[in-house]
Amino acid sequence: MKKILNYAKKIIICILTITMCLSSNIEVLAVDTIPSEIQAQEALDRKSLPIESNGFTDWPNGPAIGAQSAVVMDVKTGTILYSKNPHDELFPASTTKLLTGLLVIENTTMDETVTFSSDAVWNIDRGSTHLSIDVGEEISVEEALYGLLLASANEVAYALAEHVGGSMDGFVAMMNDRAAKLGCKNTHFANSNGLPREDHYTSAYDLALIARECFANETFCKIASTTKYTISPTNKQPEERPISNHHKMLPGFKYEYEGFIGGKTGYTEVARQTLVSCAERNGMRLICVVMKEESPAQFTDTMELFDYAFSSFQTVNIADNETRYDLNSDAFFKTKYDILGSTRPILTINKSGYAVIPKSVKLSDIQTEITYSDFASDGHVATLQYYMGTNPVGSASIDYATDEIKAFEFSTITELDTDERTESVTPDHKIIFINVKDIVKYCVIILASVFIVSFIIDQLIRHIKSKRRNDRFKRIRR
Repeated sequence: MKKILNYAKKIIICILTITMCLSSNIEVLAVDTIPSEIQAQEALDRKSLPIESNGFTDWPNGPAIGAQSAVVMDVKTGTILYSKNPHDELFPASTTKLLTGLLVIENTTMDETVTFSSDAVWNIDRGSTHLSIDVGEEISVEEALYGLLLASANEVAYALAEHVGGSMDGFVAMMNDRAAKLGCKNTHFANSNGLPREDHYTSAYDLALIARECFANETFCKIASTTKYTISPTNKQPEERPISNHHKMLPGFKYEYEGFIGGKTGYTEVARQTLVSCAERNGMRLICVVMKEESPAQFTDTMELFDYAFSSFQTVNIADNETRYDLNSDAFFKTKYDILGSTRPILTINKSGYAVIPKSVKLSDIQTEITYSDFASDGHVATLQYYMGTNPVGSASIDYATDEIKAFEFSTITELDTDERTESVTPDHKIIFINVKDIVKYCVIILASVFIVSFIIDQLIRHIKSKRRNDRFKRIRR
């Protein structure tokens, strides 16, 4: 009886494995789903939805697309170049794996071993994307990340969550905490793979914030830009597993796009097609997010949005192009304290500050606001914030020049309290700047004034004495 049960178990496992392989082949084509007539009409109707960014002051009009929600964001500045329903809460599908991958990269090393639990293998939808990994199978974190971001394997996302967070719930808590720290306000994750749940949602804007952080990570960029990868044989699988990136804008793929770096596809029946992409041209790196679209428009929408952004906007370095604020001018801020009258400023505009503006305008045309701050350890004095209308387009900090800060620390100061007792006051490390040139100038003026007054008084005294002598001589003669 025991042998029969074992034999039956093996047959069931074989059937399930074959089913998983077949469904995997189907899921690889998820980016090529054919919409129904109703879905196609809904996508056409969505083209008439308002585009918020077209209402920005002096802003180039962006294209009408069939996605429910879309955002194009500049990576350097966070400037929004295109926005359509940016804060709508929608299902992200497998674009969820962006944050999963980022957290794994940040909390592991590539050579760690990931062991697949029974939950990781069986607690995913059978029709969803997977790599047919068996219970107890082991692969490295590096291989798992390629399986996650290229093949979009859901059991890999589950196993990585357990590996990093101890459990799916533990990892989900990490996801939501990190999303909040990135500024996401319309996001709540319930799993690491993006399979549908009512409490698993995000917005195009929040996804752009997450992707911006992802594509600032070199390891993430390297993996996401890979077209093909092979997972080596494992303790349970003697054959190699070749996988291919699902994103079709990579070199050699159908929608190859110049400057494309990487991204993540996503699809479920309720989410429809979602796509996150990153591309760079002429030093401008952009994130594009489209949500709830129909295939293949998730790719063509993205290409159209990238073309619009790259052709309409430019990135300018604020320190190199700002002409309205002369930091050497006393009218703006005291900048000279060298006794020899050096023109070196004590303030500088930070070179890392950028603005993204339409190509039709100059930086000097953009309105600015200056926000002053207390002196801090990072040396920031103020922030220059640039706006077109109400849309922020960039910023730069105004800093103390690193070789110019002179400080005098008052070591121990005593004060009398209400009970006439003295107590030590901890110094607050305030910085006192002394303009020696001005002090010398004022001293010269005062000395000159004293000399002139003394000279005049001396001349008056001499005149009075001379007059008295003359009067005395006249009396003597008489």
